[in-house]
Amino acid sequence: MRVVLMGPPGAGKGTQAARLAQTWSVPHVSTGDLLRETVEKGTPLGRQIEETLAAGQLVSDALMAEIVAERLGRPDCRPGFVLDGYPRTERQARDLDRLLAGSGAALEKVILLEVPAEIILKRLSGRRTCPACQAVYHVDRLPAGAAACERCGSALMTRSDDREETVRRRLGVYSEQTQPVVEHYRRAGKLVRVDGRGSPDEVYDRVLALSQAAPR
Repeated sequence: MRVVLMGPPGAGKGTQAARLAQTWSVPHVSTGDLLRETVEKGTPLGRQIEETLAAGQLVSDALMAEIVAERLGRPDCRPGFVLDGYPRTERQARDLDRLLAGSGAALEKVILLEVPAEIILKRLSGRRTCPACQAVYHVDRLPAGAAACERCGSALMTRSDDREETVRRRLGVYSEQTQPVVEHYRRAGKLVRVDGRGSPDEVYDRVLALSQAAPR
């Protein structure tokens, strides 16, 4: 299977992509992981990306295409992959189309996790992170008044990108950037819409069932 998993911040893309990849025995290709891996290698490309991210800028479409092309060109991706975090723009979608066409392959499905903005807002603004061990909690599942990590005892914090005003801004950017991508794949007959509400298990069951269904 060659699949792209899309959805707004907080929709659970990473969780669902990892489970699908395990089910289908193909790699879970996360662009966030790819960027970190490229930076850690210390190559000229890695240093360029590090400087871009340190300046608070987005990695260009051209650089992202280069990074994704290198990863999808590895032998373990020949049977397929679950791509998470790319494409984010219509140009990136067209770059991916050309890349796969050049290798004689094509995407089979683009799975779009749909979650209402208010649910996303509650999910992300309620997250608490341990700065020491990176454990993640949610206020709904923490004992009343709990403010320390259950693993290491460090004080929990709210990440800056989980603050309500930031989440609303991220959702606005997502909607503006990705709507053309959604339309691109809808026109291509590859888009599958999945209700992303509910527990991770409930969502996974829907994703798995609809990934076998005809796009709509």
